[in-house]
Amino acid sequence: MIPYKADNPRVTTPFVTWLLIAANVIVFIIELNASKGIQWIANNYGAIPYNLVTLSSAQPVGPITSIFTSMFIHGGFLHIAGNMLYLWIFGTNIEDRMGHLRFLVFYLIAGVIAAYANAIAVPDSGLPMVGASGAISGVLGAYLLLFPRAQVYTILFLGFFVQVIRLPALIVIGFWAIIQFASGIFSRLGPGGGIAYFAHIGGFLFGLFTVKLWIPAGRRRSW
Repeated sequence: MIPYKADNPRVTTPFVTWLLIAANVIVFIIELNASKGIQWIANNYGAIPYNLVTLSSAQPVGPITSIFTSMFIHGGFLHIAGNMLYLWIFGTNIEDRMGHLRFLVFYLIAGVIAAYANAIAVPDSGLPMVGASGAISGVLGAYLLLFPRAQVYTILFLGFFVQVIRLPALIVIGFWAIIQFASGIFSRLGPGGGIAYFAHIGGFLFGLFTVKLWIPAGRRRSW
């Protein structure tokens, strides 16, 4: 199930969402052209759980700074494509409701919360976390609360058949959230496959429970 568009009109131009997408794409292009390779970049500028918990690091950047650098590093084309697609579909409406600056701060804080949620879950891990998915998970949590009935155009794969359907955001994001929580639980029982599920969960819960605090009074509508 792949969402690709939301039927949810906005009033303002999503400058910050555009800026975030552009920044991620530019960094990914730099990664592709880096002589030392993507893995070297991830090891040196990704957020390592052990470093976040101990606040010690041998990386070129400090542990806190690594959270912000890690948000713009991706491990491959599918990784960045999926993250940027979700950011574009759901971020524009959240930016519209919050305002540009508030949305940027919300996004970055969601990324910090996500990184520490994963670090607390796996404090001894030396594997670097990279990608915007923690911050975007915060956007998804906010979207689920604010626009549960918004219609999302979704590509559904049924064996050899492909169908485009419209589903409420409650189902699309809710299904995604269930997968993250279930995968997070199972990852504690065995290998997690290198995916920071607890970062997704932490970011999602942050967005879900704090989004109302980020919306200016003049932009509030019926919840």
